[in-house]
Amino acid sequence: MLLSLLGGDMSKFIEGDNRHQTTLFPERVDDFVSEDSSVRVVDVFVDRLDISGLGFKAIPAETGRPGYNPRTMLKIYIYGYLNQIHSSRKLEREAGRNVELMWLTQRLAPDFKTIADFRKDNGEAIRLVCREFVMLCRKLDLLTDALVVIDGSKFKAVNNRDKNFTRAKMKRRIEEVDSSIDRYLTLLSETDDQTPQHETQPIKDKLEAMQEEMDRLKKLEVRMLEAPGKQLSLTDPDARSMKSRGTGIVGYNVQTAVDAKHHLILAHEVTNKGIDRHQLLKMAESAKATLGVEQLEVVADRGYFKGEEIKACDDANITTYLPRPLTSGNRKKGMYTKEDFTFHADDDEFECPAGERLIWRFTTEEKGQTVSKYWSSNCPNCDQRNRCTTSNYRRVTRGEYDDAVKLLDQRVASRPDIMRTRRCVVEHPFGTLKHWMGATHFLMKKTEHVSTEMSLQVLAYNIKRVINLLGVKTLIEAI
Repeated sequence: MLLSLLGGDMSKFIEGDNRHQTTLFPERVDDFVSEDSSVRVVDVFVDRLDISGLGFKAIPAETGRPGYNPRTMLKIYIYGYLNQIHSSRKLEREAGRNVELMWLTQRLAPDFKTIADFRKDNGEAIRLVCREFVMLCRKLDLLTDALVVIDGSKFKAVNNRDKNFTRAKMKRRIEEVDSSIDRYLTLLSETDDQTPQHETQPIKDKLEAMQEEMDRLKKLEVRMLEAPGKQLSLTDPDARSMKSRGTGIVGYNVQTAVDAKHHLILAHEVTNKGIDRHQLLKMAESAKATLGVEQLEVVADRGYFKGEEIKACDDANITTYLPRPLTSGNRKKGMYTKEDFTFHADDDEFECPAGERLIWRFTTEEKGQTVSKYWSSNCPNCDQRNRCTTSNYRRVTRGEYDDAVKLLDQRVASRPDIMRTRRCVVEHPFGTLKHWMGATHFLMKKTEHVSTEMSLQVLAYNIKRVINLLGVKTLIEAI
């Protein structure tokens, strides 16, 4: 009955064209690409680039056949990253079946090796293209010179966690193998000459395998101790084990400086340093140079807090806003913290909560900065000493960057809403980029090539963002 219903009255459904029907005037490929398709933006943007000064390499084949135009290869990659197609093999397939990509490349279909080599050999040029689009955004007045937000996020490398070794991992792994060897030796010692060989041979095989594993680990340990940072990654030598949201990943720390107005990424950098503490000045100066301004306001989280970096930003006319890390547990214990001591610059003395003066004692070098030590001789007789210190004297230190940090605290206190602005601005680009990547990792190895991948991700993000802001036709006219 169902078949009779479906087959008996097909006129009620929309029917397609006969795929074998020939036409007098064949349709153009351009007819299949809508006017508001993002692929038209990619085409116009790349065609208008002054590509001669970017340093792209077009290497002919060994047979003498000319190479592909760098513009064509660049269009393929930008289109791929705009549509979450990162693999060179997938791009090869799409070039032969995707109508938009056929239109973009004029039906050229490079093989996957040619596509992959272009990305590998033109990293610096691709990064310059990413910067060119940011300059275009600046000319279109899409960037604000008022506020920039800086943050970092961890991205997975191609390196598996089991093929990354730190001193702690190596020690744990050696102990596990050593324990297994002892266990198998104990099992063998419990056997005698009367034990059948088919029972002892599996134990001997496992023991031999564990001994071989121990030899391998010992050799890797030597390489690990000689490696930078005492860390060894076997697949991607530049990947590092990092903490991320309470767990650990082997990957890279991607830094971005994001415009607070339209959430466009002004500057980015890929680093294998697991912490952000040394990145504030570098990223702030990159954003400042991109915007071409004399002064800049920058917001970051407490992971960037470092007195030396804050002072350097002040000297470079960069006003920073970031909270102080909560490193002392005294406040929770009901004890006085350093913030409860008032510094009197004219006398070069601290005043404690009990009204006593802590005078200068000596100056020394600690962790690369000059530090002065202060304490009072009246501490042993003070009735509030139990709330101040567990020793006889409460010693207070003053570093050479304390003045810059104090000014920073005052700025943050005067604008309590600015940290909420940071969260709303910078989490959006990272969330989008990680959504585009899915659960996968970078496809390339080493910092140089991973930076190229991230530049393509950032370029695609900025293009899609501007399309959402202006529309395809407006952006094409602006370009």
